[in-house]
Amino acid sequence: MKKVRIVDVATHAGVSKSTVSQYLNGRFGHMSEHTKQKIKQTIKELNYVPNPIARSLKQDKTFTIGVVVRDISGFNTSRVLRGIDDFCKENSYKVLIYNSDFDAESEKNALLTLQQMCVDAIVITSSGLNSALINQLVSEKLPIVQFQLEYPDCQTHIVLSDYEKASFDATEHLIKLGHSRIGFLAQEFGQSVSRNARYQGYLNALQHHGIEQDPTLINFWDRQAGFSTCPIEMINRDNPPTALFSQHLAITTDLLNLLNSQDISIPEQVSVLGFDEIPMVELFKVPVTVIKQNAYQIGVETAKLALAAIANPKLEQQRHIVQSTLVHRDSCRSIAGSE
Repeated sequence: MKKVRIVDVATHAGVSKSTVSQYLNGRFGHMSEHTKQKIKQTIKELNYVPNPIARSLKQDKTFTIGVVVRDISGFNTSRVLRGIDDFCKENSYKVLIYNSDFDAESEKNALLTLQQMCVDAIVITSSGLNSALINQLVSEKLPIVQFQLEYPDCQTHIVLSDYEKASFDATEHLIKLGHSRIGFLAQEFGQSVSRNARYQGYLNALQHHGIEQDPTLINFWDRQAGFSTCPIEMINRDNPPTALFSQHLAITTDLLNLLNSQDISIPEQVSVLGFDEIPMVELFKVPVTVIKQNAYQIGVETAKLALAAIANPKLEQQRHIVQSTLVHRDSCRSIAGSE
C-alpha cells in the first residue's frame, strides 16, 4: 500500500502543502473553518498519519514531555497524570511517564534518560535529592516543572496546592469545634518547603486562637518504620489529643487501620481529619473529613506551564498555586465549650 504523503492530502483537499502543514501544527490564525474541516475530512478519508520524526527534525522539537513521579498508582498522582495527559493531547503533545518508586537513583536515571530522548520538557515530583542535576538541566535550557513538593535549592517552575492556607483552615475548623489538643501526624519536614508549609499553617491557626503549641502532639511517620509514637498511645495518655490531623493519604490510611484494630471509635473517642481525599470514602462507616487537593487541575496547570516554557525559553520562573477544598464529613465532632 502506497504511503500517503502530506502533498497527497493537499492535492485531495485542494489546498497548498503549507496550509496542510499549518493545520497539522495547530496554526489556524488565518485559516477559515471551511478549510480546517476540509483538511480534517481529507486526513480521515486518506488515513494520513503525520511523520513525527520528520516533524521533529523540521521544528527542532519532539512534541514530547517526560513525567517523573514517585508512585504512578497513587490516588492523587493518577489524577495529576490524567490532567497532564489530557492537556498535552489537546495540544498535540505525547507524554512519557517514569516511576521512581521513591528512589533517588531511579529518579536520576529517569531524568538522564528523558534528556537523552530529547523531550521538550520534564515534569517531576522531586525527591529533593537530585536538585543539582535538575538545576544543571535547567541551565542547559531544558524546561522543568515541579509539582506537589518544593525544595529551596531546586530552582524550577512549580505548581503547588495552597498548603499553608489549607492546613490553617483545617486546624481552625477543629478549633471551632472545640478542639485545642490537636495531634499533627506528618513525615519529617526536612528541606521540603511544602511539608514545612503545612506545619506552619497548623501553628498559625493555634497561635491565632491563643492555643499554646504542645510538641508532644507532633508525631512523625515513615513509609518503612511507620509512626514514631503509636497513635493509640497518644490517645491513651492522661491529657490526650481530642483530634488527629494527618498530612498524607498514606498516613491517614495507617492511622485508620490502627484505630480500627483497637476499636477506637471515630469521632466519639477521637476526631480525624486528613490531608488528601480518600478513595471510596463514601463507603466508610464514618466518612473522613479531608482537605481535597484539586489534583486534576494541578496536572492541567503543570502541563500548561511546561508547554508555555517550551514556547518561551526566556519565561521567568513561575510559581502557580491551586486552591484546595475542606470537605466536611462525619469524622470530626464538636466537643464541650465549642462555638
